[in-house]
Amino acid sequence: MSQHSASNPYAPSQPGATDLSQPLYGAGIGDAVKRFFKKYATFSGRASRSEYWWWTLVNAVVLTVLGIWTITAAVGSVNTVTGELEGTSFLFPYALIGLWGLATLVPGIALTVRRLHDGGFTGWLFLLALVPGLGGLALLVLALMPSKPEGARYDAGAPQYGAYPQA
Repeated sequence: MSQHSASNPYAPSQPGATDLSQPLYGAGIGDAVKRFFKKYATFSGRASRSEYWWWTLVNAVVLTVLGIWTITAAVGSVNTVTGELEGTSFLFPYALIGLWGLATLVPGIALTVRRLHDGGFTGWLFLLALVPGLGGLALLVLALMPSKPEGARYDAGAPQYGAYPQA
């Protein structure tokens, strides 16, 4: 059997039958974006590396396109003779950047928390983002970590604590 015709071990058993409460390992770009918005404010559970990094790529592309549009609109609004800003055409793409940021803020935090859970870390480590410089780097390293079975304790409905020890 050729290497290209081998089945994907991470693929769901039936197309479209993926349980949203479980991480989708080997997710494609479309699945990752759908799951990002379907699990808008779900902080419990886990997110696979593919879910996290596909969304990160989509978000970076959207912000880059909007940023380039804003810069070109702002440059086009400057009077070449006086150097003063004359138009307001840059305000629309600038507003879209703000709306995009607001629309993706909560699900972005939730996705990062679920990614931390999949690596076996507590979601409270997201607060590292508040540390200037090194906090973002630490989150990057944690998001790169492989999945660990211990992360299942963060799934919805999983027991939070072990059995109470008998005296």
